[in-house]
Amino acid sequence: MFIHCELVILILAMTLDGQVHAIYGGHEAVPHSRPYMVLLECHTEHGHKGHCGGFLLNEDFVMTAASCQAKSYTALLGVHDVHRNNEIQRISVKGIFPHEYYDTTDYQNDIMLLKLSSKAQFKEHVRPIRLAGGDDGSLPKSCKVSGWGTSYRNNYHMSPVLMEANVTLTENEQCAKENFYCSEGKTGPGDGDGGVPLVCEDGKAYGVMSSSGKSNLDGADIDRYTRIPDYRKWINLIMGHCGKL
Repeated sequence: MFIHCELVILILAMTLDGQVHAIYGGHEAVPHSRPYMVLLECHTEHGHKGHCGGFLLNEDFVMTAASCQAKSYTALLGVHDVHRNNEIQRISVKGIFPHEYYDTTDYQNDIMLLKLSSKAQFKEHVRPIRLAGGDDGSLPKSCKVSGWGTSYRNNYHMSPVLMEANVTLTENEQCAKENFYCSEGKTGPGDGDGGVPLVCEDGKAYGVMSSSGKSNLDGADIDRYTRIPDYRKWINLIMGHCGKL
């Protein structure tokens, strides 16, 4: 099973493999404790609307997964409860920059930058997050994911409030080879949480939620996060060049 924007539309009527992979072991986040979180409305060519997650890098750019494919996007900033519209900044996206080597088959290079049509207004509930830099090969510790995706098995609707869960990253040679961090177990992101950040103990974003599936070794459920430290040059290039457009 894989998590991306188009899938959110489909899960209203069906699921893959007979189940919905959800945030097991999660709980509601403290309201506005993660002011970098962005809820993305994804608009398709056929007029449908789905959702993905994302996170604010600065007043101009949001990061998400390239697998959150859509014709156009609206970024919702400052969201905790989606029904409290008075707290939300709604900004359309004018620039879409998926990684040029994103592979739709195996989800490698699953990372994308979105340029906002107007600058985000920073305040208590809207703040950017810093990105992890180069690493020493060791796995980051005490990591969490958060999002508005499905929260319970056989629940096909997004959560109205921001949920979060602890995840433990595992040593996985195949994941490392493909520039992913991976976690296993029943705690993790749900459908609709593609593109949310993997945030670890130093408060920086280390990964972008990409996809979920089965391990080739033992059939265990794994969640894969695109490793941000491996893409810092690409991120800086896009933001430096396209930030002037």
